[in-house]
Amino acid sequence: MIAEFLDLAFISGLMGATMRMATPIIFAALGEILTERAGVLNLGIEGIMLMGAMTGFVFTYSSGSIWFGVFAAACVGMLLGFLMALLSVNLGLSQHVSGLGITLFATGLAMFIYRLHFGSPTVPPIIQPFKQVALPVLSKIPVIGPGLFTQYTLTYIAWLLVPALSILLYKTTIGLKIRTVGENPVVADTVGVNVALTRTLCLVAGGALMGIGGAFLTLAHQNMFLIDVIGGRGWVAIAMVIFGNWNPLKATIGALIFGFLDGLQLRLQSIGVVLSFHLFLMIPYLLTIIALIGVSRRAAVPAGLLKPYRREEKGG
Repeated sequence: MIAEFLDLAFISGLMGATMRMATPIIFAALGEILTERAGVLNLGIEGIMLMGAMTGFVFTYSSGSIWFGVFAAACVGMLLGFLMALLSVNLGLSQHVSGLGITLFATGLAMFIYRLHFGSPTVPPIIQPFKQVALPVLSKIPVIGPGLFTQYTLTYIAWLLVPALSILLYKTTIGLKIRTVGENPVVADTVGVNVALTRTLCLVAGGALMGIGGAFLTLAHQNMFLIDVIGGRGWVAIAMVIFGNWNPLKATIGALIFGFLDGLQLRLQSIGVVLSFHLFLMIPYLLTIIALIGVSRRAAVPAGLLKPYRREEKGG
């Protein structure tokens, strides 16, 4: 058994699996960071990811273009993000209730549209998924090259988005406005920042990332759509946001830890470790909860999170 763990092919495969398993969570966590930094908790993330997974699959299946599927998933994510903005920003409804309502709505809608399009086939329809792309030179590095640098295009995009969002939030005027809106919308409004517009745009952009994260699971990780394809990854992404203290890089590290544990449990099964299948599935989620408990007390929550803002009430 120890020899299996020390095998170079096992290590390289585990590295690759870690990257792949972390990809949808990175997309979703980055989208959630963007919305929460603007002061809105989007609990619709699980439903948005599921709609993205279904939409990406259906459009790819119908058009034959996998990138059209990704685009469609981003668009449906933007629409649901806009719906969240309408409910929580414009109408000032509870962010908890609005988000959970969107998750329930999107979950039912995704299954309805899928069955409307495909019926209830005994064997699920499939598509030709993304191919893994090997980066020149880097993929030839022994052990780590095949694992880290032979990945799906969306995985590379997810990694590029991490520094891009960090720069946006911490090094630009736009990022300063977003963080100010999330910390103190009254001050932001006083200096001329449109709070409602900023939150709406962040929800729309964050929804696009969540939709793409969901689409990754049907267009790359798998080649079919199943109702449980997301598997709670939306909730894990929210946990990673807290784990990373609303920082894109730290949240990505959390996503990698989850991806490592998820990939590890699959490989433990493949080498014959005798444990219940359900215990294997529990491993990444259980350790995510433990890690979250350890850091949640030190989390610096954006001060304006969960607080609706109405301009006419700022003097009250």
